[in-house]
Amino acid sequence: MNASPAASAAGAAAPPPAVTFGEAFWFWLKLGFISFGGPAGQISIMHQELVEKRRWISENRFLHALNYCMVLPGPEAQQLATYIGWLMHRTWGGLVAGGLFVLPSLFILVGLSWGYMAYGSHPSAAGVLYGIKPAVTAIVLFAAWRIAGRALKNWLLWSIAAAAFIAIFVFDVPFPLIVLGAGLIGWIGGHVHPAYFTAGSGHQAGAVAAGPALIDDGMPTPRHALFSWTRLAAVIVIFAAIWLAAMGTLAAVYGRDGTLTQMGWFFTKAALLTFGGAYAVLPYVYQGGVEHYQWLTAAQMIDGLALGETTPGPLIMVVAFVGFVGGWVKGIFPDSLFWSGAVAATVVTFFTFLPSFFFIFAGGPLIETTHDDLKFTSPLTAITGAVVGVIVNLAVFFGYHVLWPAGFSGKFEFQAAAIGVAAAIALFRFKQGIIPVILASGLAGLLFSFLR
Repeated sequence: MNASPAASAAGAAAPPPAVTFGEAFWFWLKLGFISFGGPAGQISIMHQELVEKRRWISENRFLHALNYCMVLPGPEAQQLATYIGWLMHRTWGGLVAGGLFVLPSLFILVGLSWGYMAYGSHPSAAGVLYGIKPAVTAIVLFAAWRIAGRALKNWLLWSIAAAAFIAIFVFDVPFPLIVLGAGLIGWIGGHVHPAYFTAGSGHQAGAVAAGPALIDDGMPTPRHALFSWTRLAAVIVIFAAIWLAAMGTLAAVYGRDGTLTQMGWFFTKAALLTFGGAYAVLPYVYQGGVEHYQWLTAAQMIDGLALGETTPGPLIMVVAFVGFVGGWVKGIFPDSLFWSGAVAATVVTFFTFLPSFFFIFAGGPLIETTHDDLKFTSPLTAITGAVVGVIVNLAVFFGYHVLWPAGFSGKFEFQAAAIGVAAAIALFRFKQGIIPVILASGLAGLLFSFLR
């Protein structure tokens, strides 16, 4: 028998029942396996599930948390999951929500990376990768175009983007210096002419859910989410101790120049520079992983990004592929190349995401206590502009290595160019998803390999 309209209205007017830790655990685990589509898609999934369907959190509280996560370095979708999990079930809730957002992707990428290193030279696998590589170039260009459309609102921000491209493409300026320079320009410009450096959130959450939520607008801040200087100091000390213990252990076991020690230090720095998403930090990972430490080649870097696009979780998880290949190539454990790669991928993932948990546990109480709307600061707006130029440089870099694998003096890959153009048309003109484009491009590469 169907419920009466009055009963349905009464049900909508009442908040949902309290969510147990176990119920939340299974939801976060599910989310870790279905979080495709990059940060926009992942945030959309969380909004539909948590705000509209389950009503665990209200629209305004959801957006309030999202605004904070968007001004942080690191993957905003994973940080948002950590924030909501922490708000609902304290520290363990945040650890579970943020951890399960990453772990499925880590396990999948370890398996794919092993298959790539063990069987990547097989003709069929090589053919699929041949098709995916030009698609990745188109995907990176598409990412730059989307960010530019959202962030570059005036000629000054376009100029910052152009200057960032020239700095990294022509003069090989390190990515951290570009970030610092853009931030300085934004800070000065925000005082001199703030109108040029105003920006809004790039994410649209969707419709407001009907009925009150478990964590609603008028709900008092939970006791564990109240700000105190004592708690902030404790969080800083705990995370510093965790980082020092991990780095100290690696240095004691493998030496300061050991591969795992170098990875821990390098990816800690990378984690603090991921303003603008994974595409923005990839040039920095390339500079370190390919040019400086030589953990992998440029071609392998492109292949890793292709694999990262096909897995759930944050795109920055491509660093797990970098770690796996680096551990395999360096032979950390000579008796087992698989464990060399798997342990390195785990170490890289740990140091990449540790700062994200710190930012939530340290800053969350202040954000919840104030309940003020956060705006993008002028330095962040300028940094976002610079990110566009850096991403375009990444696309140029990929395109060069895909279309002229032996250098400009070598053969031009017309078939790869055709796949890349088709992928770009599918993305820009027909608004196709990334996963279908990659699958179709891989199939085209496989067919071309049979026709050779």
